[in-house]
Amino acid sequence: MADNRAIGVFDSGLGGLTVVKELRSLLPDEDIVYFGDTGRVPYGTKSRETIRKYAVEDEKFLLSKNVKLIIAACGTVSSVASDIGAKLPVPYFEVVSHSAVSAVNETKNKKIGVIGTAATVNSGMHKKLILELLPEAEVTACSCSMFVPLVEEGWFAEDDAVVLGTAGRYLKPMLESNVDTLILGCTHYPILSEAIDKVLNHKVRLINMGTSVALSVANYLKENDMLSEGNKGECTFYVSDKPDNFTNTASILLGNDFDEQKVEQVDLNSL
Repeated sequence: MADNRAIGVFDSGLGGLTVVKELRSLLPDEDIVYFGDTGRVPYGTKSRETIRKYAVEDEKFLLSKNVKLIIAACGTVSSVASDIGAKLPVPYFEVVSHSAVSAVNETKNKKIGVIGTAATVNSGMHKKLILELLPEAEVTACSCSMFVPLVEEGWFAEDDAVVLGTAGRYLKPMLESNVDTLILGCTHYPILSEAIDKVLNHKVRLINMGTSVALSVANYLKENDMLSEGNKGECTFYVSDKPDNFTNTASILLGNDFDEQKVEQVDLNSL
């Protein structure tokens, strides 16, 4: 039986669009409702209690749109608030566990790196999951808190001196630890993947959390007969701050898949 309800995706800002892009590639007929909490970005520097509060509000908004499942396209929320998502009345997917599986499957020397926001790294969730799957793994983790503001400002070109300089400082521990696989532990980070790859001398396999979770969602929908039937594959975007900055960057990230007419500002307090 088909399920024509939309897939719900939320993130603190623009990073979750990397998940939307992967979903569009794998599931072109699925409608998607995306909420970017651009008025409160970044989440990674906030307290655990605040992040969990924001997650509840974001999920409540998506539920009001009658979505058939919810994806927390945010490494921070996935790390510290997945227990909240697990209690939702619809299937819930987060990006951390799927990326850990991908990293374990990809590594050859069992040296895995993780980069994310301070909240994500401090949670230790990636490391915990990796070691459960591969006890002999060596995990090097570091927070890259400046990456999110760079992306939100539209600074992500691989030849940008500021981007390369920032990435070089953050990724030094990865080079020193000789990791062969690196989890981009925030959905903003794939936008910087070309610069990150350059700093790592093109020798490290980068794990895109969006790809990992999109594959899992696609398999789940197929196995549970929840694929849409006859939908046009439309995306509707909601933001909590003015849409201007979101529109500019989304048009770059999603290209022809982005329709700026389908961006609406919402007030979560009105729910």
